[in-house]
Amino acid sequence: MAAKKKAKKKYGATVGRTVKKVMEERKEGTLRSGRSKKKVTSRKQAIAIGLSEARAAGKKVPPAKAAKKARKKAAKK
Repeated sequence: MAAKKKAKKKYGATVGRTVKKVMEERKEGTLRSGRSKKKVTSRKQAIAIGLSEARAAGKKVPPAKAAKKARKKAAKK
């Protein structure tokens, strides 16, 4: 019988704090997006911004879906 692999955590401990901070900004109405600086009202977009900030800070976050697809495509070739 094969031994089960121990599951690794996908996200680091500090990533949750980063996302929480961004979600609070969204709730207050002070969260702005990208170059347009439009106000973010979407919960999903706020989470994406938080994860993006965590990636930029070098925290343990899995790559974005678009980057993951690009890697798979390159691996096939």
